[in-house]
Amino acid sequence: MEAPWSREEFEQKLRTKGQGYHIYHPFHVAMYEGKLSKEQLQAWVLNRFYYQISIPLKDAAILSNCPDVEARKQWIVRITDHDGTMENAYGGIEAWVELGSAVGLSREDVVSLKHVSPGVKFAVDAYVNFCKQRSWQESMCSSLTELFAPHIHQQRISSWPEMYPWIDESGLKYFKKRLTEARRDVEQGLNVTLDYFSQSREMQEKALNILQFKLNILWVIADSIMLQSSEITMDGREYLKQPVY
Repeated sequence: MEAPWSREEFEQKLRTKGQGYHIYHPFHVAMYEGKLSKEQLQAWVLNRFYYQISIPLKDAAILSNCPDVEARKQWIVRITDHDGTMENAYGGIEAWVELGSAVGLSREDVVSLKHVSPGVKFAVDAYVNFCKQRSWQESMCSSLTELFAPHIHQQRISSWPEMYPWIDESGLKYFKKRLTEARRDVEQGLNVTLDYFSQSREMQEKALNILQFKLNILWVIADSIMLQSSEITMDGREYLKQPVY
């Protein structure tokens, strides 16, 4: 049996998984390059809202399976980050509705979910079910796509005003908000993963597979939005081909 990787080697292997992050999906590449139409950006916002409202559900599922009081104390803030609180209703979900307004959508357009692709619903629901059924350590490990998120948030903040000047910049609050939150969230998820899965090489490889599962979820979401968006013209087989690392 092979010896476990060192903590540093294991962390590096987790970070290397970022090579398959959905930032490299052709739809997101087109977004960054300013090639999406208004309708395509609207479709992305409408579909991703289903993911946004499901984040607190998956985090509540993780908490329900977690007997570790200290871990729960740290993790629970993720729910209020998105839902807001009784004192301050403004959270990530509301910020995403504002993003919808900035790209020309009404609140009803966004919150009704009537424009969400079946593929997006299926992928997101699969992720929530994973977090309901697996151990809290495995579910926290699946959150580590946050390792790669700050870059994509900063990319949108920096490029959208130039590439899509018709978007009201006030709608970019979600990305600015998540720049800070994601970096904080990564620390806990990474520490739990490095501590729990470093018992053996087999466990470490399991963690890498869990992270790949979450990367696959995000990639399928992008695929589904692309399929709903008919104006991008490129070879479908190449567009749908996900890199394997």
